[in-house]
Parts: sequence; structure tokens; C-alpha cells
Amino acid sequence: MSIYFSGSFTRSGGVISAIIKQLKLVNLKPVKRIKVKFDPFHPKAVVARDFLFHLNAPRVQETNLNCPIRADVVCDRSEPEIQLDLVESGSIKFLLNNLTVLEILQQINVHISSKVKVEEVPGPELKSTKTKHRR
Repeated sequence: MSIYFSGSFTRSGGVISAIIKQLKLVNLKPVKRIKVKFDPFHPKAVVARDFLFHLNAPRVQETNLNCPIRADVVCDRSEPEIQLDLVESGSIKFLLNNLTVLEILQQINVHISSKVKVEEVPGPELKSTKTKHRR
């Protein structure tokens, strides 16, 4: 009698590799301003600080150099939140009470990076030439 296999054949890269994968997809061109507000004594303030750490990566900041990232540290026991002000259509607010950094980056890629317009660069046309094959 055999046991049915239920799982993957390879091991997952883990949470860090998933975060790195999502960071490669982040594009901040439609964002005008990012404001992260947290209380350092709140239990979920670690998520806000980790998000700030990952967002300050040079590759992410190069996507929009005119986007200021502001961290507001308050002492009023409020839950952490991220507010993204968009260039065209208002703002998006994330309440970080029950979210992880990976979930935040996934939602940013769904809602913001999908609004980026792809610019096509005209390239030189390739000419087809006939070549003789020598043996």
C-alpha cells in the first residue's frame, strides 16, 4: 500500500524571497506621496518599520524620484497605517493591524503598479540577409 503524495517537490524560498520578488515588481510612478504613520509602542509597529525598510531600497526609489516617503511617529496608541497619495485618482489607505509586509507589497502591486503605462521604445528594424552555409 502506498501513501499518496500531497505537497511540493521543491522547497519554497521562504517569506524573504517572496518579499524580494514583490519588491522587484513595485513601480511608484503613479504615486505622488507616501506617508507611514505608526506608534512605536503598538505591537504591529514592526510591520510599518519593515515596510519602510523595504521601501527605501534603491531599486524601488528609482522608479519615482519625486515621491517623498515620510514616516510620522506618533504617541497616541493608534494603529499603524500607510497612506499613498496618487497623482490622478485620490489616495489609498492601508491599515496595518492585521497585515504583513508581503501582503502590503502584493496589494501595492495590484492597485498601483498595474496603473503604470508601458512606454514602447522604437527600435531599429532588422534587415533579413541571406547567408550561405559552408561545409
